[in-house]
Amino acid sequence: MKPTAKGNLPQKFCREAALHYWGEETYRRNTRFAGINREEDFAEMHVGRLTAQLGGLVRKYKGRFILGRDCRNLLFKDGSAAIYPRLFQSYTTRFNWGYRDRYPQIPFIQQSFLFSLYLLSRYGSEPRPHSFYEDCFLQAFPMVLNDLEPASFSTPEQRIRSCYTVRTLIRFAEFFGLATVEPVDAEKLFPSKYRVRKSPLLDQAVRFHVKV
Repeated sequence: MKPTAKGNLPQKFCREAALHYWGEETYRRNTRFAGINREEDFAEMHVGRLTAQLGGLVRKYKGRFILGRDCRNLLFKDGSAAIYPRLFQSYTTRFNWGYRDRYPQIPFIQQSFLFSLYLLSRYGSEPRPHSFYEDCFLQAFPMVLNDLEPASFSTPEQRIRSCYTVRTLIRFAEFFGLATVEPVDAEKLFPSKYRVRKSPLLDQAVRFHVKV
């Protein structure tokens, strides 16, 4: 596939992929104010492509996007399921979670991803408000509040909570199919309350063994 002049995936491919990924109803809702005119307009595809490149699954060769050697070997040996662990590792250890938002860097939110998955593994069988996981995170790591300077529009705790929900629960756990994050106030353009529950994939993908 030939990239655009900016090095992104072609517009037509992104539109077709978004329709397939979201379905017709969600596609119409997500594009009601602006269509998909570039790769960045379909954020899931954009992040997926960057993550795949960081993980060596996709690369550019002679002006084309091609599958990397590791990707071809994994597909040949174990099928498409073998791609998931490589994407998971790339997203958690190489991709910058702060790339997609305007929050401060707060790298510890990303570095503690296993703790967050442990919380979901332990408490996620029942739907819980997103604030439950925010509370657990801040209770375990209160020192993260020291990473932020005071601001006139919000407290450090408010910004940490909001950043944690966006980066960890929505753009990591839900994006990788490890949890469902459903807006409670879905009628709002920008929901602020969510109900979180782990998915069956979490227990298949990650297993914790606590040593006493």
